[in-house]
Amino acid sequence: MKDASVSICPVPQEQRPVNEYQELKESWFFSWGTLNWPQYLAKLAWVWGWSCLISGPIAAASFSPVKYPAQFVLCAIAGAGFILGLALLRLYLGWFYVRSRLSNPTVVYEESGWYDGQSWTKTPEVLLQDQLIVNYQLEPIQKRLRQTFYGLGLLLVAGGVIWNCL
Repeated sequence: MKDASVSICPVPQEQRPVNEYQELKESWFFSWGTLNWPQYLAKLAWVWGWSCLISGPIAAASFSPVKYPAQFVLCAIAGAGFILGLALLRLYLGWFYVRSRLSNPTVVYEESGWYDGQSWTKTPEVLLQDQLIVNYQLEPIQKRLRQTFYGLGLLLVAGGVIWNCL
């Protein structure tokens, strides 16, 4: 990123959308979206497993595991699914924010504080580069997160159907 159009950019380095994207991609939590499917699902299973440790005792307080084992298991799974859904929502919102910053033809930034907001219109080259990142890097991540939401929702609906059959 050493071309002339970027070098005249007045936006501070840490507030440039492409740098925000790179930072998000390298972070511990948000990098989960960039993993291949087995690694991604393993991370989600890890969150779900720890969530079961939290939701299990709560479910046991509502449904005795000895008297109502099916209700206990379904309630614990639903609670863990809720916590997993919150983690997925945080992943999605983080990637959505960076996507909107990259897609927008202007960059809103702050030079020294919240009170001096400025905006810079991207050059055609920078806008094209950002659009390529959105189309080929961020769209697959967001598609995967949406698919995961749909799968989680389907599992929760299936749990509700099973609950009604009990």
